[in-house]
Amino acid sequence: MISTESIIYCVNPDCQQPINSATDSVCASCQTPLVHRYLWAKGKVAAKVPVGMKVGNRYEVIKPQVWLDTQPGLLPTIPSELPQQAIAYLRLYPEWLHIPQPYGIVSLGEAEGEDIWLLENVPIDETGNLYPTIVDVWEQATATRQIYWLWQMIQLWTPLSELGMAKSLLLSNNLRVQGWCVKLLELDDSPNSEQPSLEDLGRLWQTWLTTANTAIAPRLGKIVQQMLENQADYQAITTQLNELLLATAAELPLSLEVAGATDPGLVMPQNEDTCYPCDDVDNSLLPYLAIVCDGIGGHAGGEVASQLAVQSLKLQVRALLTELAEQREILTPDLLQQQLTAGLRVVNNVIWSRNDEQKRQGRERMATTLVMALQVPQRVTTISGQYAENTHELYLANVGDSRAYWITHQYCQLLTIDDDLAMREIRSGRNLYRQARQRPDAHILIQALGTKEAESLRVATKRLILEEDGILLLCTDGLSDNHLVEQFWRDYAIPVFMGKLTVQTAAQAWVQLAKEKNGQDNASVVMIFCRVRPQALVPVIEDELLPATIENEQTAITVVETADQAPAESLESELALTLVEESPETEAAVETLDEDFTTQAPTPTQLSHTKKLALLGGVLVLLLGGISLGLFAWWRFYPQSFHNTCRQLPPEIQQLCSRQRKEMQ
Repeated sequence: MISTESIIYCVNPDCQQPINSATDSVCASCQTPLVHRYLWAKGKVAAKVPVGMKVGNRYEVIKPQVWLDTQPGLLPTIPSELPQQAIAYLRLYPEWLHIPQPYGIVSLGEAEGEDIWLLENVPIDETGNLYPTIVDVWEQATATRQIYWLWQMIQLWTPLSELGMAKSLLLSNNLRVQGWCVKLLELDDSPNSEQPSLEDLGRLWQTWLTTANTAIAPRLGKIVQQMLENQADYQAITTQLNELLLATAAELPLSLEVAGATDPGLVMPQNEDTCYPCDDVDNSLLPYLAIVCDGIGGHAGGEVASQLAVQSLKLQVRALLTELAEQREILTPDLLQQQLTAGLRVVNNVIWSRNDEQKRQGRERMATTLVMALQVPQRVTTISGQYAENTHELYLANVGDSRAYWITHQYCQLLTIDDDLAMREIRSGRNLYRQARQRPDAHILIQALGTKEAESLRVATKRLILEEDGILLLCTDGLSDNHLVEQFWRDYAIPVFMGKLTVQTAAQAWVQLAKEKNGQDNASVVMIFCRVRPQALVPVIEDELLPATIENEQTAITVVETADQAPAESLESELALTLVEESPETEAAVETLDEDFTTQAPTPTQLSHTKKLALLGGVLVLLLGGISLGLFAWWRFYPQSFHNTCRQLPPEIQQLCSRQRKEMQ
């Protein structure tokens, strides 16, 4: 039937008056945030359903094939036996950033024939509009972003080919982009006797070559030519594309600002969380490393596990950065991800061995979740022939249910997948996402550091290229529970982008929010503010948007330009690591515990008084027309940003920059 009024139901099952206008953001009755879940209706039958029609007295068609679920609190209709086309989506769940997921089915009646599959996690924004296709925005994109999109496509080629879905990457209208991220509208599961090849992908890319950024077009053209050859070498193509991506990204300036905060919450006096930076006075690995851990195992267990994880991982990262400082060749993403996984397996065995030393059994054995970010400062020759100290690569790794989010001015993206029972059911092809989340044990962890033998540990790793200003938010479930990040990201991120809040204050405010909304648990946050534009020499003036006084938090902040040299310190470890045979009990699911302990807070690291005065002096003199002192302040405290920015200018201006720098010295 045709809808006369757009309504939406509150998801709160206890709400007495759940019906609201679809234009509202919160329930008028109980003030619960309203969920506007936009779905993609798959297939030719769905394409014929007129806009304005309400299907099954539940789904409102707001645009062709874009349907709004007006009763998002109810489980959709799910067939008792999932067809192969649905299972293919589930098996691709590790690629969920790029691949949609089946939501449920709806029938238009026997006269219309087949059921319509609805997809969620689709490239549709929060107002119901489809994200643009690559073709729509290709010409306006930067050189780095163009290559980044192509890199993501070729990374998806193998998993899609293995399931016979590679054709999905050849349909221009199917390739959507949310900022840096390539997203497929749907999987093409139409019958096809012959699977596409890299040559077919090369033909698609060839159509984009004429409008590619002139800085990358020649090298990209050579890569495409290789793809068009018979028996194209996939490995060689990905290697060359990666080198072009890193050389292009390195043309951009990069600065990182890091801050962390943690709080035990309102219920338990103990804090089992540990994060870096926050409770560690050692800032030698900043700004490259950020870690958040949530300990499991109760007082004198969980807190020990999380502290062991952070300290042990710092040793592993210091060794890796030392190796990179001596490396003259680019290490591939696969190799770096393998090294991260190997390092976390060592950390796993540190905790495992401590459990054995203390004769802990069953649920007495301590463990910890972990999410980490490592910005890898590899050296590279840029596409303009300049030498750069940083390739702008950032690697994520996570075990358990601590999370990472990427936040820009426009959107908030969850980057990680929780290691819980619900995810295991989805990836095994047994349940759809909404179905799996209905399980009473859905949130029970299936792995954490220290719960199983290292060889059985599955570490999820991901690489990001830092090519836009953004905030990477790492947090424990004390903040991520109840969708707090998705609801409030604008309140805590936008003021940072606008210069109204420091990263330190924002991190503290996130923890305060978690304390108010999820106070039964401890919460930890580490924020990394990533900038690829020159920093303005304007001090941040704190706004009164957020609480000025935040109690019981441990905080640390470091403002650092990406360094020219990676840390090169000798390593000595007193930990003797041995692999222990995994017992049958460790195959059981691990429950998340909510017992915490309080740790000692270090003195916060802040900009020195002298540095602040110099920066302020630079601002004042600039305002009066004295450019030299302003440039001196920029060069003195942000040399890498100064150098990178100069490289972006015309050659004549670069000479002036170089002369100015010499005079300053």
